[in-house]
Amino acid sequence: MPEIELSAGTIEYRDSGGSGPVLVFLHGVLMNSSAWRHVVAELGPHFRCVAPTLPLGAHRHPMRPDADLSLAGLAVLVDEFLERLDLHDVTLVQNDWGGAQVMVALGRDERVSRLVLVACEAFENYPPGLPGRALVLAARVPGGLAVTMRLLRGRLLRRAPGSWGWMSKRPVPAEVMDDWFAPATEQADVRADLARYALSVPPREVLREWAERNRRFDKPVLVVWAGEDRIMPAEHGARLAASYPHGRLVTIEDSYTLVAEDQPAKLVAAIREFLAETAAQRTPYRG
Repeated sequence: MPEIELSAGTIEYRDSGGSGPVLVFLHGVLMNSSAWRHVVAELGPHFRCVAPTLPLGAHRHPMRPDADLSLAGLAVLVDEFLERLDLHDVTLVQNDWGGAQVMVALGRDERVSRLVLVACEAFENYPPGLPGRALVLAARVPGGLAVTMRLLRGRLLRRAPGSWGWMSKRPVPAEVMDDWFAPATEQADVRADLARYALSVPPREVLREWAERNRRFDKPVLVVWAGEDRIMPAEHGARLAASYPHGRLVTIEDSYTLVAEDQPAKLVAAIREFLAETAAQRTPYRG
């Protein structure tokens, strides 16, 4: 897997290559770029699909001790990643994590031409739901993340209610989750990185201000929400789409938060349609 050295440390990424339109995929906490494997397999032959593994707990290379791994810091890091790879006219696709909205709020979206926001953190839902709050609690207790990771390595507990059982309706293959959880289980420095992120959520008034700033993004936005999501509130999908001048909402049924896992074909179809319409118009997307 290729690597790139950024200000925070070494970042691994997948890159399908090619000269097609650029899609950059962002994953959530305790996942890596393989969270997008089904979607990239379908879109890779037609688009340049780039998927970094962000320092959100499933990264194999610990970050520098002085790296800013806060929510805002990681949003800036994604912008740095785009710049270092010299990516332009990017369609930024995210699921679970809400870093794309933070990039917009901080004015770090110059290279982004479209957003695809898939069942993700929004408004004040940082960290999201019961699993997010449990992770923050574990990060606050000495040794809490080490215990959490040992429990997650036990495959029976992964499908427990309130844990990863609420992330996807269909079980993520064991070997994929083993890969996601190994770094934070085996490396104390990776757990320290994860703790720095988990404890960085800003106050609610800051989150509200960031959400309000997203109204200035006047480029095409596709919001994809999961019909049976147990972590991202149902009303956030419509509210998020309405936040953008050219936002549109698509609901995908029979899925929890990880739509790319539960319904990859439907997600690919929605992204294809969105890209085709916006490319044909070459004008702001009206939804």
